[in-house]
Order: sequence, then structure tokens, then C-alpha cells
Amino acid sequence: MQAKQVQLLEALRRMGRVIVAYSGGADSAYLAWAAKQALGDDAIAITADSASIPESHKRDAEAFAQQFGIRHEYVLTSEFENPDYAKNGPDRCFHCKDELFAVLERVARDRGISHIIYGVNKDDLGDYRPGQRAAKLHEVQAPLVDAGLTKAEIRELSKAAGLSTWDRPAAACLSSRIPYGTPVTIQNVKQVELGEEEMKALGFRQFRTRFHGEMVRIEIARDELPRAMSLDMADRLTKIFKKLGYKYVALDLEGYRQGSLNEVLTNLETK
Repeated sequence: MQAKQVQLLEALRRMGRVIVAYSGGADSAYLAWAAKQALGDDAIAITADSASIPESHKRDAEAFAQQFGIRHEYVLTSEFENPDYAKNGPDRCFHCKDELFAVLERVARDRGISHIIYGVNKDDLGDYRPGQRAAKLHEVQAPLVDAGLTKAEIRELSKAAGLSTWDRPAAACLSSRIPYGTPVTIQNVKQVELGEEEMKALGFRQFRTRFHGEMVRIEIARDELPRAMSLDMADRLTKIFKKLGYKYVALDLEGYRQGSLNEVLTNLETK
């Protein structure tokens, strides 16, 4: 594992100057930290200023960058203006990443920076992630994959480096809470965001609130699920989500699982 980190740092040094596509999650935070170690101020972490990214995630990303002296900027992205994104087909993530990487390309070109990198890891290669196709299209590099780093190894290395993100729960953009085929709007992703902030305030750590029109389907990690199943908590959740505009509040008894909305998809092109 340490040898992989050495390999990663050496690869980053050879790049000279880089832009890190930085969401603030465990993987991109570790990559931004590694780029800072290798390149100092020649590494710039850039976060999309998009309605699909929770405001709390942006604050966390900014705080992490400040803590470790990482150059950090925001760029505006306009994926919601793209009909192919807004219609929310199975390739939605492609259009999101295509927009982000196109914006980062312009920044890189204006500043004479040759390399854009992002935090996909070795484990991600086996999942359905259309954003990886966008990365290939824009020649965005994946140093964590090149170093052979898995999610578990990134967490361990982050912990050893004293990074607060080492055990950060898996995160995804707010649009991922909207079922494929249901149009994605700023209004419904904000409704999701408000609900998830309320869940955090209740002390839940790993969860998703899935938007189904008049109904919200709440997924909670199985180790936290017993707490959610008391009558008192049921009343609190019902009150919170009905106040946000939902008519029905459902607790998913299978619990949280990453990418659960992909379960309805068949015959997807994953290359």
C-alpha cells in the first residue's frame, strides 16, 4: 500500500502542474492532498459550483483544502441547462462529467496546464459509471487507478496521513437520488438536499433520500436502521418530509446500498 502511494506521488511529480477535479469526498480529497504533497501550489483543486452538489459538501471541501494549504477554486457548471442531462436518462452522469471536464479544459488551456486528474479508484472500474466515458473523451487522467489503489487502501492511507476524510461516508451528487426518467430540476434536487440535511441533524451518518415524486424512500445503513424503526423516529421523519412537500414517507427495509437506482436498469452499455 505504501509502495502504491510512492508510485502515485512520483507520477504526480512527473505531471508538473495539475488541476484536480475535487468534490471533497474521500477519494478526491486524498488525491488533492497527494497532489499538494507532490507539486505544492502547482496543484489546483477545483470544485463544481452546481445545484447538484450539497452546500454542506462544498463547505467541507473548502475547509479540507484550507486545512492542508491546498489551492482551491470553484467553477460554475451548467449541466441543468442541457436537455440531455435534465431528462435524466441512464447516461445522466456522462453529461454532468462532460460539462465539468469541458469547463476544466478551458481553465487548463487558459493557464497552460497540461493535466486534469480525477479521483476514480480501482474498485470503481467494475461499477456502472458513465462519467468514466466522459473522462476518456476529455483525456482526464486517473492516477489512483494507475497506482492500483482501492477504496479501502485510500481510506487507510488517508487515515495514516491524518486526513479527516478517511472515513467519510460514500457520497454522490443530489441528482443521483432522482429515478432515471424523472426529469432532474434544481427544485427537486434542493428538496432532496433539505431532507438529507435534516437526516444529518438527526444523527444519521450513511443514508440516502430517494425522490419518487409525492413519496420519499429513505435508505439507511443497516447498522443504523434499528434506530430509524422506532415509532418516535417514524413520527419525526414523517413530520420532516411532509413539511418538505412529500405526501408519503417510506423507509426502505433493505437499507442503504450504493447505486440502488441502478437496480431497475437492464442491458446498459458500461464501456
